[in-house]
Amino acid sequence: MPREIRNVAVLGAGTMGHGIAQVAAMAGCDVALVDSTSALAEAGLERIRHNLDEGLVRGKV
Repeated sequence: MPREIRNVAVLGAGTMGHGIAQVAAMAGCDVALVDSTSALAEAGLERIRHNLDEGLVRGKV
């Protein structure tokens, strides 16, 4: 029987990483987004915030 995934760690907050983290979080998972520096991780979080804001404006979220 498959197990439910509840916790996700994404290594790298760049082009794909922040998107993977966003999708996992929107699916209800607890997500740890990690990059080589805290500045890069924060930039990934900012991209996620921007994506969510855009989604709200367009009625997609």
